[in-house]
Amino acid sequence: MNTIDEAGILALATRLQRLSEKIRAQGTAIYNACGISFDPKWFPVIYALHKKGVLSVVELAQEIGYTHPSTISLLKELTRNKLVRSKKDPGDDRRRLLYLSSAGLTLVDHMKPVWNLIIQAITKVTDTKNNLFKAIEEVEERVNRSEILTIALSLPRAKESVGKSA
Repeated sequence: MNTIDEAGILALATRLQRLSEKIRAQGTAIYNACGISFDPKWFPVIYALHKKGVLSVVELAQEIGYTHPSTISLLKELTRNKLVRSKKDPGDDRRRLLYLSSAGLTLVDHMKPVWNLIIQAITKVTDTKNNLFKAIEEVEERVNRSEILTIALSLPRAKESVGKSA
């Protein structure tokens, strides 16, 4: 057992990040095995544009739950790889509208059967006694309501610590 594993719940974010990296690496291996050159970090943008068609940068960031700078960074990569295109919004010159290029649409067509394989594989892996996916949904909802912060600051020690640093 390594130090992070020993830290238990204190290292939850680190362990989730580590798990995410492992899942992405295995996702990359699946895409490669199916003859598709694709970086799984692009998935949220590609999938959102596939489902929604056309989105502004702000709308896309909201759809995928990423910050504006993170979304812009992904868009630069996807544009460089000719998978996403943009055009000015005819109603507002300040807004860019994003959509999948013809190469992006072709990629999605090739990826759809692979997505079904990934869904089946991840469903089997997460279908445990404590069902990881259901637990993630529950915890995400609570974290989105800032419950960790609220609970931590309501604990007696937190009140003492906050008072000392003020």
